[in-house]
Amino acid sequence: WLNAELRERFIGAGYIVISIDYRLAPETKLAAIIEDLEDAHKWVRAEGPGLFGIDPDRIAVAGGSAGGYLTLMAGFRLKPRPKALVSFYGYGDITGPWYSEPDSFYNVSPAVSKDQAYEAIGDSAVSGIPDSLTQDRARLYLYCRQQGIWPEVVAGHDPESDREWFAGYEPLRNVSSAYPPTMLLHGQADTDVPYEQSVLMAEELKRHGVGHELITNADWGHGFDFVDADKDAVKEALDRITAFLEKHLGS
Repeated sequence: WLNAELRERFIGAGYIVISIDYRLAPETKLAAIIEDLEDAHKWVRAEGPGLFGIDPDRIAVAGGSAGGYLTLMAGFRLKPRPKALVSFYGYGDITGPWYSEPDSFYNVSPAVSKDQAYEAIGDSAVSGIPDSLTQDRARLYLYCRQQGIWPEVVAGHDPESDREWFAGYEPLRNVSSAYPPTMLLHGQADTDVPYEQSVLMAEELKRHGVGHELITNADWGHGFDFVDADKDAVKEALDRITAFLEKHLGS
């Protein structure tokens, strides 16, 4: 889940690229997923120098969509904080109407029943999905977006009656002057995560004086870095990412 050209640019510039796994919802709830993020960071810092020759004080975190959300969570949950963040179509708010109310885009699709949604969901923790089950598990996401219950299913808490529980799980509510420099990439044609999510994050970063960049394009949808990987606008965005990381991590 990393643009192949961007991966090669990272490696060519001398960066070590580490892809982390985390236990997936809904078998594992949000609190434990964030623990996995924290544990992965601790492991990379402790074992990375010996295994990969990394400098544990020069770490950046990047990810897309749910990984973009985890990237933004890394900005305040990881200690010490990463030196830089790169979020592709991520989100800092998980209790707002876009996620906690029925979604008009997903309700254009045929309705999914609860029984259909949970058909491929088990009781044991999983950190990867076989290709044969990808579409089956996708029905749960579609069902939750149609019903507007994804935050409750992932977190195990109701965002209406227990909104304060979510305080530690929303990057938008946890930006401070200590937040790492952040690059946000988000297309205005995104039908899964609203472009507004990155706009709001950029505004909050600006309010706290945090260095940031927001890269956007009117034609980009969700996953633009894969779907439009050969387009000039995406290649220009990759140039800006590598320049951003060189600035904050050093070459």
